[in-house]
Amino acid sequence: MIKKSFKKIIIFDDDPTGSQTVFNCTLLLKWNEDLLYKAFKESSKMLFLLVNTRALSPSLVEKRTKKICRSLLNILNKEKISIEDILFISRGDSTLRGHGVLEPFILNQALGPFDATFHVPAFLEGGRTTVDGMHYLDGLPVHKTIFAKDKIFGYETSFLPAWLEAKSNGKIKESNVELISIERLESAINSKDGMNQLINYLSNFNYNQQSVVDAKTPAHIKIFSDAVRSLIHRKRFLFRSAASLINGLANVTSSSNPIKDFSSFRLKNDKGYHKPGLIVVGSHVQLANDQLQNLLLDKSCSGIEISVPKIARALEGSFAEYLISDLEKNWLSQLYQIIDTNKTPVIYTSRKELNFQSSSLRLSFGLKLAEIIARLVSGISQELGYLISKGGITTNAIMLTGMQLESLHLLGQIIPGVSVVRSSKMNSNDALPVLTLPGNLGDKKTLLNLKNIMESS
Repeated sequence: MIKKSFKKIIIFDDDPTGSQTVFNCTLLLKWNEDLLYKAFKESSKMLFLLVNTRALSPSLVEKRTKKICRSLLNILNKEKISIEDILFISRGDSTLRGHGVLEPFILNQALGPFDATFHVPAFLEGGRTTVDGMHYLDGLPVHKTIFAKDKIFGYETSFLPAWLEAKSNGKIKESNVELISIERLESAINSKDGMNQLINYLSNFNYNQQSVVDAKTPAHIKIFSDAVRSLIHRKRFLFRSAASLINGLANVTSSSNPIKDFSSFRLKNDKGYHKPGLIVVGSHVQLANDQLQNLLLDKSCSGIEISVPKIARALEGSFAEYLISDLEKNWLSQLYQIIDTNKTPVIYTSRKELNFQSSSLRLSFGLKLAEIIARLVSGISQELGYLISKGGITTNAIMLTGMQLESLHLLGQIIPGVSVVRSSKMNSNDALPVLTLPGNLGDKKTLLNLKNIMESS
């Protein structure tokens, strides 16, 4: 039994959904030094920084990450805490979208040097596993899924050492990537000698050795995490991982969360009646389309399509601000009309994606679109009892721009992989519960099921 632990685990989360395996901790949407310091002093072992870097260009990723790192180093110096007592995780997508090589590279520059960077994209709660270095989604190699066709972060291989070489433009050589295999982990699970061999193996890593970690079961995550904790103060390791590793390293599981009934957080009006919910779908992956289609078949829901081509045309002209404002007023009026009919409004962007000349232009437009949706949510937020948000970029914009929040309190998971958060500052009776549903999670019934759970009380 490994009893060692880190003073704090700091997670750089590239969208707001990476806290989907833990509970009762702070998620920061802003990262000025005062906010960081206050959150750092809290009792929770975990601190999530919702850096939203998946929505940014590489140059902005570097600028934002380095600024946060400088503030963190200042805090550690002020508190006289050794950087070796802090574990840093770059949380990324379990289907390999995002800046999966760039972000840990920047963290190594700013907070290192590290002896190794471990790439652990397994997210067991969502059917993502890694075996012999191959990454799978429900048994299918991820490069054969819709997520590999992402127009910004697409890829052509599921073999993670080869993926690292491709995404690093050859700076990381496939042949130089170490693999922590299922066999090695199973040996550590089954015998003390096997565990000692795993610890000794990891202790020999130096010079930011790039490594891939297999995982098919929670036991694999746990034994690897135990080995890492045993090397505190002997080795410095960095991680690029999906959410499953976080609860392994923090030694926390969702099943131990005392909160069981999340529908009880739904807000009520002055007369004691439950307020209506709002569902927002910004994600464009096929799974999101399927979930949206199934949701809109339910007669208790009514949709409002946010026309992406209309917004694009409005932004091109000389009167962009006026035209966008006019569109927003019309959509907001529709929202109130739906609520007046006792139905649940569903805001969704038109499903056909536009073509852009570059990835940076696509990202920039995506942020503007998310901010428009955020303003709509802000305009009706006082009427809401709960909010379900599908898609990381949209969710971040809603909470940061729309609700103007600086920090969130993570209540836990309403179903595996779907977190419930609310403002850290407001009185609990006034804090809107927000369900954060990743774009790549669930089946076609998930959105409707979440709505039904929140309206079951």
